[in-house]
Amino acid sequence: MKRWLLVALLCVPQIGFVAEDSKPERYIPLNADDESIDIWKQRRDMSKDKRDPGPVNIQRYDTGPSYSGIPTFFHQPVALTPEDLRAGKVDVAIMGAPLDTSSGMRGAAYGPRQFRVADVYLGWGLYTDPHMHVMVDWTKDLRVVDYGDAPIDNLSAERSMEPVRAMVREIAEAGAIPVIIGGDHSLEYPDVAGVADVYGKKNVGVIHFDAHYDAGSFGRGHLITHGKPIRRLIEEGHILGKNYIQVGLRGYWPGEEGFAWMREQGMRYHTMVEIERDGWPAVMQRVLAEAREGTEYLFISLDIDVLDPAFAPGTGTPEPGGLTPRELFPLIRGLCSDNALVGFDLVEFNPLVDPGYITGLNADRLVRECLTGIAMNRKGLASGYVSPLTVEDAR
Repeated sequence: MKRWLLVALLCVPQIGFVAEDSKPERYIPLNADDESIDIWKQRRDMSKDKRDPGPVNIQRYDTGPSYSGIPTFFHQPVALTPEDLRAGKVDVAIMGAPLDTSSGMRGAAYGPRQFRVADVYLGWGLYTDPHMHVMVDWTKDLRVVDYGDAPIDNLSAERSMEPVRAMVREIAEAGAIPVIIGGDHSLEYPDVAGVADVYGKKNVGVIHFDAHYDAGSFGRGHLITHGKPIRRLIEEGHILGKNYIQVGLRGYWPGEEGFAWMREQGMRYHTMVEIERDGWPAVMQRVLAEAREGTEYLFISLDIDVLDPAFAPGTGTPEPGGLTPRELFPLIRGLCSDNALVGFDLVEFNPLVDPGYITGLNADRLVRECLTGIAMNRKGLASGYVSPLTVEDAR
């Protein structure tokens, strides 16, 4: 028996054993000699691609039904480099960020891939129709591209932050609006920081749609999780607390300590309690008014769980009693049309737990609402605009 125990101990990796008088190792360090240590963020050498800079339409045909063609975001052309963005005078570059290692439930990493095929009936290409409410077709009024996915270290949320931030910054520096499809909500940190790198720290306001306030201080020693990007952004000085607006908070988090911290930072918030008390139209107008205060630029971070689980069951932290699509769609469209929008992310879409495509359809439509709003802004149409064709008959 003693011989068996000795053999077993010798076979165990020695990192778990330390001398009694030495300090135990708390972490297993990375192997800096591993040739693959950064291979996940090494771009393919595109200088060998003999083509002029600019977006590339990879579809074989000019139009088709939703289920045809090569999946890209909204079947839009692909751009691979900043030179492509500049040469194509791109208005919006949509990128995926397939990260879910900082959340409790895995699956949001599949969000960008599923989003590219989320629509199940709208056509694409030559024969598209305008948004019925406003009669604006963003596919014809904006130059939008699929900018691919950010490099993600699937074993480390911390190591994934810098390359995501760099890719967001790259889009913004090229003069395009980055739209990031996640992925879990830790991405709000590199997304907002990347935009602030370009437009100036403390010069960007953020509207955060979420069931949860995501400014937690806990995390088992981790400095970034899907529950604490806001605290990190504010404490590092990227965004001023007074320029942070929360919408849709409900459930059991934060408690008194969390609300006290938000008030200390000067943050503004609109809980479901306020919405139930005052009604959605009144709260929506408050949000629209606040979005214009204090900063020149606006970033919108939208956690899909701000919607009630009846409309968004495909998420890792569903919370009953949320917003409806009919409430949220016009607000997103209005915010994107009324402000100098410099970034938008949609996160926490988990297609692995999304029965019947419900969450995918609403996520797809939310981004379309924002793109419609951006197109409205280009046309000088304000948030409250609706087309007379949609509200009046031919009397």
